[in-house]
Amino acid sequence: MTDITLSMDGLLLNWVKQVGDSVKKGDIIAEFEADKATVEVESPADGTISELIGEVGAELRAGTVIGKLGAGGAAAPAKTEAAPKEEAKPAAEEKPAKAESEAKPAAATPAASVTEDGRVKASPLARNIAKDKGIDLSQVAGTGPNGRITKADVEGFEPSAAKPAAAAAPSAAPAATGGVGLDSASIPLVRLRAAPAASDEVELIEPSRMRKAVALGTTESNQQIPTFFVTSEIDLDPLLALRAQINAQIGEKGVKVSVNDMIVKAAALTLREFPNLNSHYYGDKIARYKHINIGIAVAPATGGGVIYVVAKDADKVALGTLAATNKEMIERARELKLKPEDTRGATFSTSNLGPYEVDQFTAVINPPESGVIAIGSGRKVAVIKADGTIGAGTRVKITLSVDHRVSDGAEGGQFMFRLKNLIENPMQLLL
Repeated sequence: MTDITLSMDGLLLNWVKQVGDSVKKGDIIAEFEADKATVEVESPADGTISELIGEVGAELRAGTVIGKLGAGGAAAPAKTEAAPKEEAKPAAEEKPAKAESEAKPAAATPAASVTEDGRVKASPLARNIAKDKGIDLSQVAGTGPNGRITKADVEGFEPSAAKPAAAAAPSAAPAATGGVGLDSASIPLVRLRAAPAASDEVELIEPSRMRKAVALGTTESNQQIPTFFVTSEIDLDPLLALRAQINAQIGEKGVKVSVNDMIVKAAALTLREFPNLNSHYYGDKIARYKHINIGIAVAPATGGGVIYVVAKDADKVALGTLAATNKEMIERARELKLKPEDTRGATFSTSNLGPYEVDQFTAVINPPESGVIAIGSGRKVAVIKADGTIGAGTRVKITLSVDHRVSDGAEGGQFMFRLKNLIENPMQLLL
């Protein structure tokens, strides 16, 4: 018997397979909503699903067993979910039975989409679409699990069909199972001021689960991590020339290598020489990692936050393979359809605002990581050449943010000096 487990905290959205179904390794068993995306739970092996554990709409922690997988062709016991609870009710109690029978007709209508604490239950994609269209989610009837508002609900919403704010009593929120970030409404953010009342001049917006997760992480980073910054201006022309040669050889069929792919590779190679920055800080211990996994910041197509996908062993993987893998993960992140492994295991991160004509910025460290680099736009500027003449050149400013608890200014400067050398002599990225 093989356990099917969750790899991160989240809310169970949907069962894709049922008890008795035969599955192959990698088949999708269920979908659940993590802080920043909808994540698919894959079958860990070939076999037959013998048990599914957990109710749709429940908040679950990473490591929770949500199912059992038996050998192919094995007899499958009945699915265990909410049904046992009904069987356990005393038969002699007539009033509860009556109340239950009277409640059945109400099941045909969508469950309330607002919890007891006032939180609107909606998927991240539904929230972003509603924000773009200016739709008040409290007026939308949810047809998803436990009354959850889905993308289709928002897209099909018409103001004339708006439900009254108090049309239905809010359903009880799923019991929390512990752990930070299970329920975005419970994130302990400090409120310095009370929000103003909604009016013709003020619109009150419910932050999405992703936005609350970002708020939690950045608040922790800025409050607890003593950060220092080191900025270097780097000659980008050699890297651009090599990239053009590589992509010309790849042709139309292959995946093109991006500037960001090459800088991620350069950062990974630099971390080989500066293991302090490839570490996580845990107070009494510093975990220094032997694998170099680079987090890459991605903005979802719908906006509303940022997701870091992770390039595993970026120092060892060939540049072309790195580019292809990055492209696949970035596309999934933009569509909010990630695989669990896409976002796990980062030891250091990068953030690139180059496409947005940003000259320079500083990035927030992702706890418990120790560093992140912020990449600005490559710009044509006047430069003094080696022979003393003035000419045009492409320059980019990259800023390193470092946790001062694990490193110091001198090491940060040395890191940037080595990174600059790799970018300006990019053939080293191919060795």
